[in-house]
Amino acid sequence: MTRCLVTGATGYIGGRLVPELLAAGHEVRCMARSPERLRDHPWRERTEIVRADAAEPEQVLAALENIDVAYYLIHTMGGSRHFADEDREAAEVFAAAAGRAGVRRIVYLGGLAPRESLSPHLRSRAEVGEIFLRGPVPAVVLRAAVIIGSGSASFEMLRYLTERLPIMTTPRWVASRTQPIAVRDVLRYLTAWAAVPGEVNRAFDIGGPDVLTYAGMMRDYAAVAGLPSRVIIPVRVLTPRLSSLWVGLVTPVPARIARPLVESLRNNAVCAEHDIAAHVPDPEGGLIGFREAVRLALQKIKEADVATRWSSASTPDAPSDPLPTDPGWAGGSLYIDRRAIEVDARPESLWQVIESIGGDNGWYSSPLAWQLRGLLDRLAGGVGLRRGRRDPNRLRVGDAVDFWRVEEVLPGSLLRLRAEMRLPGLAWLELSVSRSDAGTVYRQRAIFHPRGLLGHLYWAALSPLHNLIFGRMHVNVAAAAARREAAR
Repeated sequence: MTRCLVTGATGYIGGRLVPELLAAGHEVRCMARSPERLRDHPWRERTEIVRADAAEPEQVLAALENIDVAYYLIHTMGGSRHFADEDREAAEVFAAAAGRAGVRRIVYLGGLAPRESLSPHLRSRAEVGEIFLRGPVPAVVLRAAVIIGSGSASFEMLRYLTERLPIMTTPRWVASRTQPIAVRDVLRYLTAWAAVPGEVNRAFDIGGPDVLTYAGMMRDYAAVAGLPSRVIIPVRVLTPRLSSLWVGLVTPVPARIARPLVESLRNNAVCAEHDIAAHVPDPEGGLIGFREAVRLALQKIKEADVATRWSSASTPDAPSDPLPTDPGWAGGSLYIDRRAIEVDARPESLWQVIESIGGDNGWYSSPLAWQLRGLLDRLAGGVGLRRGRRDPNRLRVGDAVDFWRVEEVLPGSLLRLRAEMRLPGLAWLELSVSRSDAGTVYRQRAIFHPRGLLGHLYWAALSPLHNLIFGRMHVNVAAAAARREAAR
């Protein structure tokens, strides 16, 4: 068992590395400037968390006390003119403190790029790696290009650009060659270095089995996601600054994050060696390819999983999955119509109304709007509203309810319906009962995950109809529950 310190545990890689180290049987201490940000992680109680600022030598030294292997996952993604100076000073403080504390290994995740013409962001990451390699503690510097996994800034930028733009004029960096790597393989490498014997002090290039251009990654992403082939037209005049503004306009990835990513894409990022296999052998079956990595990153966007996919209470099953603490712009687009109302009835009466919804009982809002939506579905080749329901008062998982399918029933508390109408995306309707200090609360949530640009246009075009359908539905459901309560 190795005693590990993880810095950057509130970040993308750090938050996924901690449970991997715990699963491997290691002790884990997390160093964070704001420990409260780790409060809701499911592994919180299995780790030690210390407060420390990476720029404060004594705080860092205290955090490194009795540590065998220290993971340095701190770097600045824009936001400051002096980010390179800040990164350099923090790395020097950490290296010196690790030497004083008797740490036997530092593991750092840096960027993969050639030595010449580096962007400021990549140049800073290369400098941090050199500081550790020259420092008093043996260091392993892993250099990766684009990391493929839900929540990774590079992957999210790729996701949004591909999904939202079927035809795109792109900067010349789309022709740059890169060797992307699945986040599962990155974490496998990182975790392994907690137990690799011997003294190793060098950098290793890490990448997946595929070498692609950025344009090639967009085309492959579209294929895996089931989108039509993308038309990509390079435009040489777009500078990195203009490109980052363009990315910020098209995607929810903030421009301050997009700019260093875009600047990094100017360079080819292909592994020059695979020497790491001598210390951490490739897994049986080999490293994960790009398309499989994308599939894993998108696997939670499946019919049975999406309703909890973006829940703040969800816990990922694998490193490719999203974390509740990922940025709000991570995880792909999702449109949600939320409604809630206090109900003058007991929870039992409200649940009876919810469980009897649809079919001859109707949908508690404009009948004409529902009929129009059903007609539109029939015209598109869907089932429309003609199916009705099996039982007027009881539902079970798998039942058809008009153009919905019952995906989950928690008696007395939750009904989740999955849309089976013809849609450019996936849709759910959740109806739930909860209690508050004032009494009973009805909550209603319509969820739509768009597929490609057509999905976004669909939601925008039908928003007036959705407002008409859902805008009165929660009020009428509450009123029906109150009438049922009064009739008891």
